Amino acid sequence: MADTGSFSFFLTVCVVSCLVVTADIMRPTLVGQMFVFELKREVFQSNFRIFQTDFIPYLTHYGPITVHPMAFKCSKEWFPDLPAWLRFTQRNTSENGFLYGTPLEENVGRNTIEIIVVNKQTYDTFKERLVITVKSPGKRLPYQAEFFIPLKDIEEVLPTDVQEDIKADVQKMWGADNLEFVNITSALDRGGRVPLPLKGHHEGVYVKLGSDQYFSKCLLRIQSPGHRLECEATGNSSGDCSTCKYFDNCVNWCKSELIDLSTPVLPTPAPIPGSGVMDAGEFYDPPESPPSREFLADYLVTVMVPLALAVILCLILTYVMCCRREGVEKRDAKTPEIQLYHQRTIHSNAGELRSMAGGRAVPPPLSTLPMFNARTGERMPPLQRPFGSDSSQIPLIMAQEEPNTDTLPR
Repeated sequence: MADTGSFSFFLTVCVVSCLVVTADIMRPTLVGQMFVFELKREVFQSNFRIFQTDFIPYLTHYGPITVHPMAFKCSKEWFPDLPAWLRFTQRNTSENGFLYGTPLEENVGRNTIEIIVVNKQTYDTFKERLVITVKSPGKRLPYQAEFFIPLKDIEEVLPTDVQEDIKADVQKMWGADNLEFVNITSALDRGGRVPLPLKGHHEGVYVKLGSDQYFSKCLLRIQSPGHRLECEATGNSSGDCSTCKYFDNCVNWCKSELIDLSTPVLPTPAPIPGSGVMDAGEFYDPPESPPSREFLADYLVTVMVPLALAVILCLILTYVMCCRREGVEKRDAKTPEIQLYHQRTIHSNAGELRSMAGGRAVPPPLSTLPMFNARTGERMPPLQRPFGSDSSQIPLIMAQEEPNTDTLPR
C-alpha cells in the first residue's frame, strides 16, 4: 500500500512538471510614469526545480523550500545592455533585484528584457523574458514635486508597500487624490557621495510625484524667499508640511523642488542671419607682425644665474682641495718622533724582505718534482722503472704494494 502511494505521488509530480509551460512575463506601463518590477528570488527559484513551490503535495511531503542566494543579469534582448530609460539594482545576492525607470515618448512599444538568473548555491542557470509594453499616457501630470529622503537607499524605496507609504504622506501634504510616481533616483546618480558601510548611513533617494491638481499652500512655501534663507542659514527647514508616518520616510525640505509643466516652455528663438556685411567702423585690421619683445632679462635669469652659481661652487671646491693641504713637512712636524721612527722601520724592513726574496737561489721543493716518493724522499728518473715496461703494473697508490706502511708525508 505504501509503495502504491509513493508511485502515485511520483506519477502526479511528473505529470504536473510536464504540463508546466514557461511563458513570457508581460508588464504594461505608461509614458512619464514610474515602472518598477521586482525580481523575487522565491519566484525564480521555482523554475530551477522540477516541482513548483506552490505544489501542495510536494510542500506537505518535503516542507517549505529555503530561498537560495541568486544573481540577476538583465539586458535588452539581443543587446549587451538595458534600454536607456531602464535601470537595474540589486544590493547583494541575498536580496531581490529591481528593474525600474521612466519611459519617454520615443520608448513607446515593446521592450523585451532578457533576465538570466544564477543560483549561487546550486550554480543552476535559468533564463526568463520580460516584455514591457510602453503606451502613450491617457492624461498628463503637469504639476510635479520632487522630494529628497535622506534615510533611505534605492532598494528600500522601490518595493510597492514603501511607495504606498510615501504616497500617503505626500497626499496629506498635497491634498490631491490622484498622485503617481514619475521618477525615483538614487542620490549617487545626482553626484552624491558614497556612504560609509555602517549602520545608519544611507545614500539618499530623490522621489518625484505628479498630479493634475495644483500645489497646496504648504508646498508652495518651498518657493518662498524665507524658506531659501532658512535653508542657507541652518541647512534644514521643517516647513508647514513636515508630516511622515515613518521616520525613515521624512523629507529634507531644503532639497525639495516644485516643477510646473502646465505652461509649455517656448524654445529659444534661432538667430536671425544678417546680410554678411559688417557696419562701418567695426572692421578690425590685424597687425602684420607681432610686437617685439626683449628677452635679455629672461636670458640672464635662465642662463647666467645658474652659471654664476656653478663658478662659485668650483672656486670653493678648488680652495678646499688645493689651498687647505698641510704638506708632508708640516705633517711630519706635528707627528711624534717615535711614530715616525716606527714608520721608517716598517718601510725599511719591507724593502729588505723584498730584496732578499728577489735574490734567493733555493731549489724547489722535492714534492713538486716528478716521480717523487713521499715515503722515502727518493726521486726516481722517469726511464728507470722497477715495475718493467708495462705501465699497467704500476700501483696507483703506494699502499697497495705495502699495505702496512704509512704513506702520509711527515
